[in-house]
Amino acid sequence: MRHAQISLSPGTGPVPAIDPEPQLGYVLYRSVASPGLEDDDIDRLLRRAQHRNRSLGLTGCLHHENGLFFQWLEGPRAPLFRLLEELRDDFRHVGFTVLDQGTLEARVFDDWDMQFSDRQGASLNDWLARDMDPMEEAQAVGRFLASLRD
Repeated sequence: MRHAQISLSPGTGPVPAIDPEPQLGYVLYRSVASPGLEDDDIDRLLRRAQHRNRSLGLTGCLHHENGLFFQWLEGPRAPLFRLLEELRDDFRHVGFTVLDQGTLEARVFDDWDMQFSDRQGASLNDWLARDMDPMEEAQAVGRFLASLRD
């Protein structure tokens, strides 16, 4: 938790003040679903993620298509990066790769504990198949997930 120094009156010395809004961060990652992962497993994963994210003040979107997961997570940086460490070790996926991360001025998914999409709802593969330069993949995935808000 960040603290700012304020002084109540001359001569009283600094008093720590709690920053009411910690700096927001985001992470966009890609991973490969473990063999044998079924729709019921993904449903359970999603329900637990929604509950966990709500308790940690995190929001985001998870997309599953052709055995790949793409996830955008955002929120206060401390719980976000603690969760990221847990996700790296989750047995339900392998090949965990961070595509992008940084800070945010405002949330992209401010009203979604954890939105979910798959190929039936919108295809990321079709989105990316527009002869995109591979260097633009992270930005394209972020834009795709944000487009699901509409």
